[in-house]
Amino acid sequence: MNSISVILKIGIGVITSKVLAVFIGPSGLALTGNLKNFLTSIESIATLGFQNGILKYIVEAKNDSEALKKILSTVFISLLAVSLILSIFLFGFSSYLTTILFGNELHYSIVFKTLAIVLPWYASTIFLIVILNGLGKFQKVIYVNIFGNVLGLLFTVFAVLNYKTLGALLSIIIPPTLLFFVAFYAINKEIRFFALISRHSFDFKVLKNLSSYSLMALVSSVFGSLVFLAIRNNIIDVLGIEKAGYWEAMTRISNYYLLFISTILSVYFFPKLAFSTSKKALRNVIKSYYIGVLPLFVIGLIVLYFLRVFFIKLFFTKEFLPVSDLFFWQLFGDTFKAASLILGYQFYAKKLTLAFIVTELISLLMMFLFCHFFIITYGIEGIVMAHSLTYFIYFLILLFYFRKNLTQ
Repeated sequence: MNSISVILKIGIGVITSKVLAVFIGPSGLALTGNLKNFLTSIESIATLGFQNGILKYIVEAKNDSEALKKILSTVFISLLAVSLILSIFLFGFSSYLTTILFGNELHYSIVFKTLAIVLPWYASTIFLIVILNGLGKFQKVIYVNIFGNVLGLLFTVFAVLNYKTLGALLSIIIPPTLLFFVAFYAINKEIRFFALISRHSFDFKVLKNLSSYSLMALVSSVFGSLVFLAIRNNIIDVLGIEKAGYWEAMTRISNYYLLFISTILSVYFFPKLAFSTSKKALRNVIKSYYIGVLPLFVIGLIVLYFLRVFFIKLFFTKEFLPVSDLFFWQLFGDTFKAASLILGYQFYAKKLTLAFIVTELISLLMMFLFCHFFIITYGIEGIVMAHSLTYFIYFLILLFYFRKNLTQ
């Protein structure tokens, strides 16, 4: 079922990209990329970066009603409070945020006002899906995600046809909110959700236990999104908004095939890493990934490179053909990114919070600086060259850090 869900998600993503390419073009696609980066930061802050931690503790407490009540009450009350504060911020600073993300297009401030209204529902949807996952109701999680993807596609088509770029921006934030009702219906089939929520069950110890997961997620999501937002805005200022749209198109294609790798890692390899009690067992898990998964991934990238023009026309339109110049360095960098992922997952599996934060910040700083300097010399191709160099160095850093686990 996981493979079906991933394939469906990619298929819907491709159709959505095609719709956006036809009706809003490269410039509109660049703006949707800016909003997605911003939304990733807001989503991570609104949920306090708790997703991975919540999942772990719900799995452990699902048969202990009192412990489960403490976890759900503490997290839900915290998320609600933070979401409401963020909503006030988004509504009050909507015009300022519009100028940062969309330039002089001040009529897009409605996007942030809408986000301010729906954010508590948005954050609650993520929380409910994590609960379903933690309770082991994987089939329901898949069905909810499938419904959400289909709903998102239908809303995107309707909104883009009627409101063009504004519709595309609204389609990023509204469908997940509507999904709340589906997720809530699914969760109430398993537990009486609101019966378990009580302010008297709020426990600061739960927040303390979740703090390490929160720090890792917040650093990755918030700082990562802000760096990519800054890079895209720099492309718009230096090269123009169309070039930024080409980079967004390349990023979308990259996300499609990396979704396969991340799914395999999270479903199959992450649990094995987490429960490996010896260095030998850990090495065997990593070795099986490098021997069994990574070579197939690289072969797929080679095929994609030679068929890149076909896929650009399939996913987008002829207007996006300049994206073909970005493939080599993007695919080269993604090879090292895929090689790094299995090593990076050890940070989560072993709760190596400080090491994760340091290496993550180093990689983000490298990406920002390389992009800043390469764009001047190499134009838009400099961005993917920077991506490639960043992940090559990042891979070497992880190899050095985990050298004892890999060699002894």
